[in-house]
Amino acid sequence: MQETVTAAGPQPYTLPPLQYKSLEPVIDDQTLALHHDKHHAGYVTGANAAIEAIEKARADGDFALIKTWERALAFHGSGHALHTLYWASMWPGGRGKPSADLEAAVEASFGSKDKMLAQFAAATKAVEASGWGILAHEPLGKRLVVLQAERHQDLTVWGCVPILVCDVWEHAYYLKYQNRRAEYVDAWMAIIDWESAGARFAAATV
Repeated sequence: MQETVTAAGPQPYTLPPLQYKSLEPVIDDQTLALHHDKHHAGYVTGANAAIEAIEKARADGDFALIKTWERALAFHGSGHALHTLYWASMWPGGRGKPSADLEAAVEASFGSKDKMLAQFAAATKAVEASGWGILAHEPLGKRLVVLQAERHQDLTVWGCVPILVCDVWEHAYYLKYQNRRAEYVDAWMAIIDWESAGARFAAATV
């Protein structure tokens, strides 16, 4: 008898558990806990609230506040997505090295891993106000690109798939580094999880 598979349908967003207990000395334990348990959790709550409000508006046929809720979904939903990728971009002491396919793509797009990391670090340090540094796969050009994101949802390139992300909102580093964002970004390079990045690149290029 053939098993029947039923689609689960849309599910509420949930806060993913951290896969490690500490990222010391690069990120202090207090910042890690506050960032994950408070800030990221807030984006999960905000995204779910926006979806519920949009569903209610659709059911009621009342779209008077649709702009408000669409903006809230873009902000909180992108915040949740990027934070989920941020935790997956790190590992205590760093882990592995770029897969052969990812390394080849890095060399084709940037010339070398060192040149890519130099551009990634420079772009991340230079993000205006709060935002992110992102290494992403751009499928139309079949290349890797370094992007800046302001807040969570601004300055994106549609279709790009993030491979590696670094958070430069002040809550990600201020307790330890205060206004020394560049020092934080330089230290962050030592805890990159290349195994996870390689898996995301493989999934993005199937």
